[in-house]
Amino acid sequence: MAKAKTDLVIVESPAKARTIEKYLGSSYKVVASMGHLRDLPKSKLGVDIDHGFEPEYIPVKGKETLIQDLKKRSKSANIVYLATDPDREGEAISWHLKELLELPDDKARRVTFNEITKRVVTESIQNPREIDQDLVDAQQARRILDRIVGYQLSPLLWRKIKPGLSAGRVQSVATRIVVDREQEIRDFKPEEYWLIDALLSVGEKKETFTARYYGTVDKKLDVKTEAEAEAIIQAVQKEAFKIHSIKHGTKQRSPSPPFITSTLQQEASRRLGMTPRRTMSIAQQLYEGVDLAGRGTTGLITYMRTDSLRLSDEALRAAKSYIIEHYGQEYYPPQTRTFKTKSGAQDAHEAIRPTDVTLSPEVVRKDLTPDQYRLYRLIWGRFTACQMANAVYDNVNVDVLSGRHLFRAKYSEQKFPGYTAVYEEAKDEEQSEIRRPLPVMHEGDHVQLEKITKEQQFTQAPPRYTEATLIRAMEEKGIGRPSTYAPTISTITSRNYVVKEGRYLKPTNLGETVTKTMEEYFTDIVDLAFTARMEDDLDRIETGSMPWKDVLSEFYTGFETELKDAEVKLEGKHIKVPDEVSEEKCDVCGRNMVVKFGRFGQFLACPGFPECTFTKPMVIEMPGKCPKCGGRILKRTSKKGYTFYACERGQECGFMSWEVPTKDFCPDCGKTLFKPAGKGKRKPFCINPACPSFVPEDQRGWKKKKTEAAEGETAEKTAAKKKTTRKTKKAE
Repeated sequence: MAKAKTDLVIVESPAKARTIEKYLGSSYKVVASMGHLRDLPKSKLGVDIDHGFEPEYIPVKGKETLIQDLKKRSKSANIVYLATDPDREGEAISWHLKELLELPDDKARRVTFNEITKRVVTESIQNPREIDQDLVDAQQARRILDRIVGYQLSPLLWRKIKPGLSAGRVQSVATRIVVDREQEIRDFKPEEYWLIDALLSVGEKKETFTARYYGTVDKKLDVKTEAEAEAIIQAVQKEAFKIHSIKHGTKQRSPSPPFITSTLQQEASRRLGMTPRRTMSIAQQLYEGVDLAGRGTTGLITYMRTDSLRLSDEALRAAKSYIIEHYGQEYYPPQTRTFKTKSGAQDAHEAIRPTDVTLSPEVVRKDLTPDQYRLYRLIWGRFTACQMANAVYDNVNVDVLSGRHLFRAKYSEQKFPGYTAVYEEAKDEEQSEIRRPLPVMHEGDHVQLEKITKEQQFTQAPPRYTEATLIRAMEEKGIGRPSTYAPTISTITSRNYVVKEGRYLKPTNLGETVTKTMEEYFTDIVDLAFTARMEDDLDRIETGSMPWKDVLSEFYTGFETELKDAEVKLEGKHIKVPDEVSEEKCDVCGRNMVVKFGRFGQFLACPGFPECTFTKPMVIEMPGKCPKCGGRILKRTSKKGYTFYACERGQECGFMSWEVPTKDFCPDCGKTLFKPAGKGKRKPFCINPACPSFVPEDQRGWKKKKTEAAEGETAEKTAAKKKTTRKTKKAE
């Protein structure tokens, strides 16, 4: 009797294949395509512009054996389910598979899994559909647009600026955003202003509180100069202080919506220090499935490339049940929360959420890697919190009057934690604010002025972008889509157009030179509004309201004109990228060294090459001053790869520390404060033994790092132990 044919399911990754095969059983064979199997050729443009932008697709090099295996399996299968990722790119991969494997329409079925759970997988297999050609065309249009820009513009940059450069429809705009911010910072002119704080006491116990100068009863006033500040101080010192008004109020804070791709990348960057690429890699693992004790391979989150805030009714019911059971009825809001997806979003999938809210982070922790656990905890917490009650705060505003001058003191205290019992969103900029309860007082009470101080401040330039804030800016300006944020940032940093200094992104001279050239000769490519309109056109192709080749034709008409004009204007020209000059002096000839890029990143080189060939590692100056001699503190790396901080004078001074110097100074001794290395907010401390605020090493809240000598000694002992073990085994 002939063996019955099985159905073939093709997914993208082996991990997903194992999970899905377990759910479907022996009637199905699940295999992985390992991503794309057909693409444009790397050696040439691969697009016939003169004949309707017809693409030339070829099998991906190195995947010939896999393709033959899939062809053999598909021929012997009854039905072939194309189950690649549920987005444009996944749809295109399924279409390429259908074409490459020569599958007839009645044999190929398209299925998508928003989550890898048994219920969703079996339901999807039972309800297949045809390949969505509009989705495929939208992806083809994006791929061909990027190929045209990359393959026709990049060679011009190689010839006129520097070999190896690249230009891209999205990456060039992202670089421009960073460059424009740097120019804003350079052009910024700080304005002086002054803060005036009054330390006041009230009651028989002389309880103190601080109130800040506000203005008058009628309006807020800004103190622009020291003379103005001094005049206010002189005036209020002659007048009595009394409580003008006390206002009590209640403020409620609502939870943030569940994660979409961009907000997940932003929050993982802020809270976990993960790059967008790393975030998406870990999220992919959680989506495809993790081996859980007693459950086997289980998909823990829904699909992670989404711009929708929509949540399924089933997920909302599960969240309600979990919250009431584990936190109490008061932690669930009067009405189920729903969130409105922004206009223009594709809204193809749900928001990112756990597939089973009862699988709390602590339940699955032992089965996850540290990074998987941290990211899952973030996703689970955000989803659970978004369905919880508001947090409630009691606010007190106290206005204190001295003559016509008004001072204001504020205090806020949490009355009910609500959703913050589970999750609270991180901020882009840390704000250290001392929260101290106000003493009991009443309107009309006289208060005593204990001390009044003035402090000079200056308005601050806008901060450089971090990976998190750059993603937010790209999203707000309509640049790119969920699947492009991470690779775009990775590209502009790997091309050395942008470098990371701490958390912040700074354009290099190369990035600024390329951007300036693009702005001058290729206005549309780096125009934010033009790029956003292109994204909208791709969305319209996806919905079937615009032919994809019309979009390509319209784009290429303008691009070809700019390309030809640039070739003429740049004839015989070479654009020099200026060296970034550092303050470091060459040890050999004394010249100021310049920043260069090598295989392993930035380094310093003497500009006198080839006469002087001296180089040395990049020097990163830290905030604060050396507590020994007052010199600069530099970030260094030990031979073992550990980071430490040392005085610029090296052995001449001798100062070094494993702790991180801060921009703050000790109020008692005036020396730089340090904080423990590591992620998260850490309390700074004084390391000066002669200071009354000195904090001993064993009280600094971190595990003491071994010295290099101790590490060497440990390594010798380990080696000796291994040697003894080998000798014993040999004797046996």
